[in-house]
Amino acid sequence: MDFGGGDEIRFERLGKAGVVTLTRPKALNAITHDMVKALGRALDAWEEDTGVGVVVVKAEGRAFSAGGDILHIYEAGRAGEPPVDFFADEYRLNARIARFQKPYIALIDGIVMGGGVGISFHGSHRVLTENAQFAMPEVGIGFFPDVGASHLLPDLGGSFGMYLGLTGNRIRYGDALWSGLATHAIKAQAQAGLLDELATSSDPSAELRNFSVPAKRETEQQDLDSIARHFSQSSLADIIASLDEAAAGDAFAARTLATIKTRSPTSLHVAWREISAGSTLSMDECMKMEFRILNRMLAGHDFYEGIRAAIIEKGSKPEWRPAGLHEVRTADIDAYFAPLGDKELVL
Repeated sequence: MDFGGGDEIRFERLGKAGVVTLTRPKALNAITHDMVKALGRALDAWEEDTGVGVVVVKAEGRAFSAGGDILHIYEAGRAGEPPVDFFADEYRLNARIARFQKPYIALIDGIVMGGGVGISFHGSHRVLTENAQFAMPEVGIGFFPDVGASHLLPDLGGSFGMYLGLTGNRIRYGDALWSGLATHAIKAQAQAGLLDELATSSDPSAELRNFSVPAKRETEQQDLDSIARHFSQSSLADIIASLDEAAAGDAFAARTLATIKTRSPTSLHVAWREISAGSTLSMDECMKMEFRILNRMLAGHDFYEGIRAAIIEKGSKPEWRPAGLHEVRTADIDAYFAPLGDKELVL
C-alpha cells in the first residue's frame, strides 16, 4: 500500500485493520512532513473503505515517537524559511484524527512526546505498555505544547494537564491511565497478539478489554494533592507563588518549582494561557489558536535558543529573552494569540 512517506512510514492491511508503522527508529521516529502527508492520505482512503474496521498506529524501535523533526525545523527557520507549511499540515492531521469516524488505536511502547502525541492521543483508543513514557517538554526548548495539547491537557483532572504542560515532566503508563490520557494499559509482549485479534474482530473495544492489565499510578497521592492545589491557581504568577510558599516544607513543590524556573519564561506564559483557553474550545478551535502561536514562535528568539542549547551545543544553558517570568509583558503574550488575517489555519 503506497500512500507515500518513503521508508519513514509503512502502511499495511491486516484483515480488518489498517496498520500504520513509524519506521525511523534511529531518529526515534521523529515526525517529518512526508510522514504527515502520507498518514493523511491513508486516513482518507481507509475512512471510505468499508473493509477497514479499525486503524492501528505503532512504531519500530524503542520509541513510539520522540516528537517532530526539530533539527530540520531549526535549520529551516535559521535560513529564513520557517516550515510553516509542515505545521499547517501536521495540525490539520491532528484535527483529522480527532474527527476520524472509525476506531483509531495507538499502540505506544516507549517514548511519546510532541509530534508523536499529535498522531496518537487524539484517536479513540490510546494503549500504553509498561515501557511507555509520555511528555510534552516544549517549554524546555522555548517552544509551546502544540499538536492539540491545548485540547488534551485541560481535560485531565486535578490540574494534572497544567502541571505536565508547565514542567514538561515525563510520566509513565500508570499516571497516563489514571489521568485519562491513556484508555488502556497492556503488557508489551501482548502487542502482537492484540494486533492479530484486532485484525479479525468486529469489536475492537472488547479485544482491548480482554488484553488490558491494571497499572498503578506512579505519582504519590500527596504529590497529586500538591499538583491540584498549586496548578489550579488563577494565573501563572499565582502558581509560582503557591509553589514558592510550599517549597520549604514540601520537597515535591520545591523540585517542581526548580524545574519550572529552568523553562523559557515566554513559553510558560504562552502555555499557561493556551491550556487555560483550551478548556472551553473545540479541537478545531484549539488547532487554529496553536497555529497563531506557532507563527509567532517561529519568528521569535527562545525556540532557536532552546534548540541551540539542547541539540546544537548539547548541555549548554539557554539564554532566554526575556530572562525572568516577571519581565514578560502581557501585550507581548497577547501578540502570540492575535489573528493571522488571511494566513489563519484552514481546516
